[in-house]
Parts: sequence; structure tokens; C-alpha cells
Amino acid sequence: MRLLLVEDDPRIAVPLVGMLREAGYTVTHCADGPSGLAEGRSGAYPLMVLDVMLPGLDGFALAHTLRQEGVNAAILFLTARGELEDRVQGLDLGGDAYLVKPFERAELLATLRAISRKGSEARTAQLGFGQGRGVLDASGRVVRWDGEEVAVTGREYALLETLLLGRGRWFTREELLERVWGLDFGGEARIVDVYIRYLRRKLSPDVIVSERGRGYRVGGA
Repeated sequence: MRLLLVEDDPRIAVPLVGMLREAGYTVTHCADGPSGLAEGRSGAYPLMVLDVMLPGLDGFALAHTLRQEGVNAAILFLTARGELEDRVQGLDLGGDAYLVKPFERAELLATLRAISRKGSEARTAQLGFGQGRGVLDASGRVVRWDGEEVAVTGREYALLETLLLGRGRWFTREELLERVWGLDFGGEARIVDVYIRYLRRKLSPDVIVSERGRGYRVGGA
């Protein structure tokens, strides 16, 4: 599962990123509120872990803004602020859980699993695209075009899902490489272009559009 971590303290962020990746999450890290808001708006993250005391925009304001804009990702506040009023405020502003630092690894991962299950129930199982001709069915990891199931590989599915969840924004080649292939991928970044061509051939040439200097996005967005 893709996870957005917004934490400004590198002493916490670096080991936390390692822990989450070891647990199987694909993690994108932002070190301040505004960059976290920009990433969160992409719709590409079903799960977010937010510090509260952030430069530029605090975690409470970040979560509240995302909720007002319709982002329904599961949100965990991870913070040293453990007073009752802080916990209540965080939950009232759109958080799903609140974990106080310092925390145990097992407790963090269990909390993430719990709110992930809750969030997955709320998210739409089907994503339409291609002016109604295409459907990505997340419940069965199936792609259909003109009513017919299209055979796609796991990587093709993940690439299309990433683009659809971020509908309306441009993704650079490097962003797609990180989110779909992961930071440990040792191959060429041009592999993204290859898989884009695969999807265009299987679906439609204009289902994914590109623009020099901006990257890729779903056609018609």
C-alpha cells in the first residue's frame, strides 16, 4: 500500500521510513506541511501519517484541508502532543487515529492496519476512465475496456491505478518510478515509458497523455 509520511524531524523520519518499507509499505516522505498538502491532494495515497507540529502548515490544518477537498485517505496523527484536547481536535478535524510519541513498532503497525481496513471500506471500488469506456475494479484488481476484461500485468495495473487515483495532476517519470517500482528499483527510468506504451496498446492510444516537461496523466483529466 502507498503511504504518505509528513514528518519534519529527520531523526524520526529516516528510521520511520525504513520501518514502514520493511513492513511492506511504499512510502513517500515530505518534510513540511505545504509539500505534504500538495502530495496529499494527488489522491494517490490511501494512507497518511502526519506529524502535527510541521513547518508551513500544521498537521491538523493539513488534514482538515484535505477532508474539505474530498480526500478520504485514512489518516494517522503521529505526534508528541498527547493532551486530551489535542487528540480530540485531531479526530474532529478528520483524523482516524492518534498515536503519541514515543511509540512501539507493533502498536504503530497495528494502528495502520486497523485504519487501512476502515479506509478501504469507504473508498470507491471502481474507477472509471476513458470517457466511460474503461473501468478499474479495485475489488478484483481487474481492468475492463468497452465491457471486456483486459489482461494486464501487476505492474501495468499498479501504474494505471496510480494515474487514476491522481486524476487531474501530472506525474513525472521519476514519481511514477518511485510509486510503482519503488526506490530500490535499479533499472532505467525509461521503463515507465515502456509500460505506458503497453497500456496504450491494450486500451486506447489516448487513454494516457504526455507532455514534455510535465510528464503523464490520464487522458481527458
